[in-house]
Amino acid sequence: MKRLLALLAVCQGIAVSLPASAADVVIGGLFPMSGTNAEYGQTFSSGADLAVRHINEDKMLSGKLSIVYEDSQALPMQGVIGMNKLVNVTKVPFVLSAFTGVSKAIAPVGTRAKIVMVNGGGVGPDLAELGDYFWNTIALANDEVRAAIPYLAQQRNLKRYALVYVDDPLGQAILKELGGALKTVGGELAGSFSVPATAQQFSGIAARVRDLKPDAVYIASYGSQQGQIIKQLRDNGVSQQIVSYSAFAIPSTQALPEARGAIFSSQKVDWDKQDNITRRMRDDYRKLNGGKEPNPYVVNYYNAVRTFGILAAALEKAGKPITGENLLAQRKATPSFDFVGSTVSFAANGTVKAPMQLNEIVENGAKPIADVAN
Repeated sequence: MKRLLALLAVCQGIAVSLPASAADVVIGGLFPMSGTNAEYGQTFSSGADLAVRHINEDKMLSGKLSIVYEDSQALPMQGVIGMNKLVNVTKVPFVLSAFTGVSKAIAPVGTRAKIVMVNGGGVGPDLAELGDYFWNTIALANDEVRAAIPYLAQQRNLKRYALVYVDDPLGQAILKELGGALKTVGGELAGSFSVPATAQQFSGIAARVRDLKPDAVYIASYGSQQGQIIKQLRDNGVSQQIVSYSAFAIPSTQALPEARGAIFSSQKVDWDKQDNITRRMRDDYRKLNGGKEPNPYVVNYYNAVRTFGILAAALEKAGKPITGENLLAQRKATPSFDFVGSTVSFAANGTVKAPMQLNEIVENGAKPIADVAN
């Protein structure tokens, strides 16, 4: 018995001395994993998780990388609760964020703690003004609107718009940008109609849009609400061209028969770029998702995690700890990043400078129809 206890003590001592997961790295994800916008969380995380898988397969870091997700429900208050947990309990150096309202709410928390926050889904222009620790791997609404409107005016003769927008920071930003962009091409915003974030009935607004007889209807919403707006516009006799921003990239919107022909802007992804990063990401995503193509949101969050991997690997090579402060310094010292489908750089405000494209919703998803300048 004494010998057994002694052996156990020795084994215990060995176990204590093992470094085990000391070099493992955990980052955070703050996505809507439940509620009406859960589809976005599933989409975002599919891109982020694939990047983690590739980073680990390539042994880019000395230990294993993983993501701890907290459910923001796309609500600012829930976002702050989740962010505080990631900061104070999980103690991550890097957090993936999404949605304009949530991102604005968590930015002060992350900045105080010197934690990098990276958004690949929200597009409010003021997301470029949240400080050094808040970055964007997505083009923001001002870039999307300014890129789309000149092309649509010149090539499709769409100059007179009605806008249906959600009454939140995202919708208010697009209201401001759309009016300005239309003026530059001799167009006009004939009417704008705000809807509460929780609204699902739009027949009254659809009737008012129909009476305006615009050339096009711009929808600035997201999730299940944008799908309902599309359906109810069509059900109420609005047959004009529908235009939107990158929120139309989600599968549920693209699956709507009423959405066929809709045009939306997004960052350009050059799938013909024959580099290993682009080819591998696309091939593996298809294998894991029943042949489905990765949409712009998937690509954005893959690239966000890839950014972390590149920066963290550089810090390890330099013998520096992986902290938010060091990640920020390393990003500023890195002139460009090879992303899926493009090579990009970050502007001084932490937002990527990337090419743009317009896409059209067709029977089996969306297809690029034009490259546009932003």
